[in-house]
Amino acid sequence: MKIALIGYGKMGKEIERIALERGHEIVLKIDINNQHELTVGNLKKADVAIEFTIPSSAIANYNLCFDAGIPVVGGTTGWHDRKEEVHNNCLSKDGTLFYASNFSVGMNIFFSINEKLAQLMGKCSGYKVEMKEIHHIQKLDAPSGTAITLAEGIIKNVPGKTKWVNQSTDKEDEVGIISEREGQVPGYHAVRYESEADTIEIIHNAKSRVGLAYGAVLAAEFSFGKKGILGMSDLLNL
Repeated sequence: MKIALIGYGKMGKEIERIALERGHEIVLKIDINNQHELTVGNLKKADVAIEFTIPSSAIANYNLCFDAGIPVVGGTTGWHDRKEEVHNNCLSKDGTLFYASNFSVGMNIFFSINEKLAQLMGKCSGYKVEMKEIHHIQKLDAPSGTAITLAEGIIKNVPGKTKWVNQSTDKEDEVGIISEREGQVPGYHAVRYESEADTIEIIHNAKSRVGLAYGAVLAAEFSFGKKGILGMSDLLNL
């Protein structure tokens, strides 16, 4: 499979390493120094694109892939306030967008565990739920897209929860997310239910970018030849 890498930082280089190990070919690499090469013509040389850049660039990059007629695996977070617009544009152009807030297989299992725990805790009174996420200092968005996905899983399953806020909160309808940026932490997410009697906590702690990169390559392989909006639940049958 021929892959275009849109974003060639640390994550892009790790994706390249894994893709080459799995027998794929990298036909286009875009970073800050050669953005003029990101054209529909160049994208058409690839079978699929993998995009890890920044929120201000992601949507334009996705749209270029739709115009080129190739699937795009989107790993950039922080643009979801325009999700409906992006999805509509993808579908109107018969395109393919595989999006995940986190491509780690382990984290997507964690998403399912989070929702199941929320279903159980939603039947209990006396517990306060709060989340904490820690990432490296280069991460631009806060809270992380992963933390938002976890919060949405709680909101969907705990009666009375209607929104998340990026701070600790005592309001009954809010899920608090505490975000910290330090060192080179790849990604730490914890969901805690606290009562006067006990604490229930689930944690996912990424050790490196390898799991994310591996999942992104699996997503690219899965997307090839498919149409529409896809995600890790499709890939993993969760």
